[in-house]
Amino acid sequence: MITVIKNAQIYTCNEKHPKADCIVLDDKNIIYVGTEDEAKEFCGADSKIHDAHGKFLMPGIIDSHIHPGWVTKSLWHVRLPWTDNVDELLTFVKKYGENHPKSECPFLYFEYYPTSMFNEKGPDKALLDEAISDRPVLCQDFGEHLCWVNSRMLELLEIDKNTPDPGPLETFARDNEGNPTGWIREMAWMKFADNMFRSIGWYPPEELNTKTMKGFFNFLENSGITAIADGFIENDDQIKAIYEMDMAGQLNVYYDGMVRFWSLEDLPEKIAVLRKYQRQYTTDHVKINTMKLFLDGTNESGNSASLHEHINDPGNYGEIMMEKEELIRCLLMCNDECLDLHIHMVGDRAFRIGCDAVEEAQAIAGRNGIPWVCRPTFAHCEIVDPSDMQRPVQLGVYINWSCHWSGGYFGEEAMNYYSKEKWERMYQFNSIIKSGATVAFSSDVVTGYELHRAYPFFGMQVAATRIDPEFPLDPRRYPDSARPPLSAKLSISDLLKGYTLNSAVQMRWEKIMGTLEKGKIANILILDKNPFDVPDNQIKDINVETVIFDGKTIKGSI
Repeated sequence: MITVIKNAQIYTCNEKHPKADCIVLDDKNIIYVGTEDEAKEFCGADSKIHDAHGKFLMPGIIDSHIHPGWVTKSLWHVRLPWTDNVDELLTFVKKYGENHPKSECPFLYFEYYPTSMFNEKGPDKALLDEAISDRPVLCQDFGEHLCWVNSRMLELLEIDKNTPDPGPLETFARDNEGNPTGWIREMAWMKFADNMFRSIGWYPPEELNTKTMKGFFNFLENSGITAIADGFIENDDQIKAIYEMDMAGQLNVYYDGMVRFWSLEDLPEKIAVLRKYQRQYTTDHVKINTMKLFLDGTNESGNSASLHEHINDPGNYGEIMMEKEELIRCLLMCNDECLDLHIHMVGDRAFRIGCDAVEEAQAIAGRNGIPWVCRPTFAHCEIVDPSDMQRPVQLGVYINWSCHWSGGYFGEEAMNYYSKEKWERMYQFNSIIKSGATVAFSSDVVTGYELHRAYPFFGMQVAATRIDPEFPLDPRRYPDSARPPLSAKLSISDLLKGYTLNSAVQMRWEKIMGTLEKGKIANILILDKNPFDVPDNQIKDINVETVIFDGKTIKGSI
């Protein structure tokens, strides 16, 4: 059936034809975008005509870095009260334990405590023991890269002074005698989790199936998100569930999955996993063609890779998962396999090593007559040295930024390690955008606690204002609670492009989505307000009234 939507403010994200007032769909595809007068040939007796009454119409949103598996697996966690007072937090933990005995909750997982609650040495297990000592307890920090556990949990994990750290990023804080203090970086404890779960005879309710994941995908539909890149596939069950949803006609989103590896040593094994997923689960809506690497940690936990030593720890430049030579070999292997590589990198040293590795890998491939086909994406890039801002466009590197982090979400914790001057240089992307590089936008939400922040217009508001409406900076020190510098605010046009076309380019879907033009899939949103007309501090209140996916209306009506 031909569907004509007329009298709309159509923002196409197509620079050649940026605006229109009429769009015509034939089943799942767009067959015309332009003026209503020129669309009359499509208005036959069998055509469905919809008057948009001047509403704003745009391409479907693409969240090019999000974690459906992590979000789903987190739903059993216990939410902590938001407080900077450790006594208040411990009182809550103790009372919760009293109200939910060991027989009911053999393992307690609390989220979140502010990362700023403790200094760079972190909390101690003995403090948490005062609240609960009869079973394992974990408190997750706000940044999701640090956690605090009690003595019982370390005991059941079988972690002591003789236990080696799993890796350069995944480490256990230790006292002067080498004993674990109860503060853990990244997810190091997960490498030992089976010891604990076997001992207590209980496993967390973290099944990934069509039923448990339904809430996440319902959120996407209601938010106007019609395509996603999964930060990494949790396990076989997750990708199987997504495939089953698609086979049942219940997956109203295009899904691009990534497979995580840790080093050059395990990369071939993980590529084999990716190939298995490709064979078993590829559909019109599902593809898996990207490897995922964590190159460093976070600024707030002090394990990002920095060009400058920590201000209170001379000689400490943070941590990095691999140096340039190993990363070059990883890039070359991905290129040989015609795979893309998505790299978590936060610090400026990680960014420079990433650029250097891409440059040298491309040169090696060129000298050997091998075409360069790998699309490297650098995710986060929270601090980039000014001298490196032009390198992404020169190297064909894509940048992915999570917009809702642009304000006060992570506070001032990075100043435990960085100077104020360096802290104020974080989260700046306008120079990279102006250079012509492809900058895509995403949410990178990892837990149900923050899923609402994946609403794309929430992220756009934070990036456009540098103000977090939920976690504002101290207005006595930062006018209007805006994170400096104000020159780093992102424009609405750049934000819309980053959430549509640029994300499609990152995911190799630019030929079928990302803009509204003839021949592309009809993934379309109708909003109740025009983002260009709304004050920046009200963008999050824009409502997605109608969502069209593959030409079908899955929310609202036309």
